[in-house]
Amino acid sequence: MGKIKALRCITCGKEYSPTDVEYTCPDCGPRRGTLEVIYDYEQVPEKFNKETLARDMERTMWRYLPVYEFPKLATQHGLKALYIKDDGQNPTASYKDRASSVVVIKAQEKRKKVVTAASTGNAASSLAGFSAATDLETMIFVPRTAPEAKVTQLLIYGAKVFLVNGSYDVAYDLAAEAAMEFGWYNRSAAVNPYLVEGKKTGALELAEQLSWNPPDFVFVGVGDGSVVSGICKGFAELQKLGMIERLPQVIGVQAQGSAPIAAAFRKYDGKNVSIDDIEAATVADSICVGKPRDIVKAVKYVHANGGNFITVSDEQIMAAIATMARETGVFPEPAGAAPFAGLLKLASEGKITGKRAAIIVTGNGLKDIVTARRVAGRAIEIEPTLAAVKEHL
Repeated sequence: MGKIKALRCITCGKEYSPTDVEYTCPDCGPRRGTLEVIYDYEQVPEKFNKETLARDMERTMWRYLPVYEFPKLATQHGLKALYIKDDGQNPTASYKDRASSVVVIKAQEKRKKVVTAASTGNAASSLAGFSAATDLETMIFVPRTAPEAKVTQLLIYGAKVFLVNGSYDVAYDLAAEAAMEFGWYNRSAAVNPYLVEGKKTGALELAEQLSWNPPDFVFVGVGDGSVVSGICKGFAELQKLGMIERLPQVIGVQAQGSAPIAAAFRKYDGKNVSIDDIEAATVADSICVGKPRDIVKAVKYVHANGGNFITVSDEQIMAAIATMARETGVFPEPAGAAPFAGLLKLASEGKITGKRAAIIVTGNGLKDIVTARRVAGRAIEIEPTLAAVKEHL
């Protein structure tokens, strides 16, 4: 906290003391007024630099998860190098653990009794998992269509789960209303400025693991926009601190049926972010968001990064699940496969030939086994005889 200078509105630029506001800019409101955490970048290098990181032997989630390189797959698609960062190995099997761990600490700092979140599943199960080790009570709002595995994970952690008869966007509004009414600490995407601080650690880790020589492109799936914002902020701060020389191009990947941020990015004039909500529909439940809450930050951060947004079809996402699992051994949920689908799309168009690229896999495939079964194929049922085995070889 001592290194935080202010919370700054992403739209009007007004700065607030961390003790003055809890969530968003009072002047710009909850959609355009999301806040970014600003540090004292003159003080930070005293304790955060390449040398202190090299001496730090911490190897838990608080430091980093492995990054894997796949030379054969890279060559197959015309790349110089291909890296996959698998956040499905996090404690609750998703990228959202990076943010939830920070939020649980902030809730305890603020002496809150109850934390809440609206989620398509991963953010909620992450919050419930980290809260389970504390005295915090967890109230969760998810759409009734959330995958059964994610709802089960919530329940096993002891969360009170409300299956909302509506979309994620409806659940989000209800969670915000309940948080305001009952004084709960809200972890929902974008509204809490400290979420991005957890989510940016994926960029910090990737840069360090690649010896401070980040790839040319980093692909990440996008729903509400908080993860891609975090990735961009992480790289930008490393450059600001002189720890990397250049920024990798961050490519936000959205499903075609759920792409309001990609649409806003195409219309962005460098000043105003247009917000046009849609009725979202995609097989990738974790990025099925028609009313993205971090749209302003996502558009501005990716634009400042020099990156871009692209869209992929559900068919491309489904194919990417199987291809990634069979070619790399990494089993992604649909949203985690979307970045790979985006990479394959740009590779087929010759737009990343000879480049180094990284994919952020944000969730484990076991989170949505029903969808995975649609592309996995069928097991062979046989009698318990060697002859039966031979028949199918």
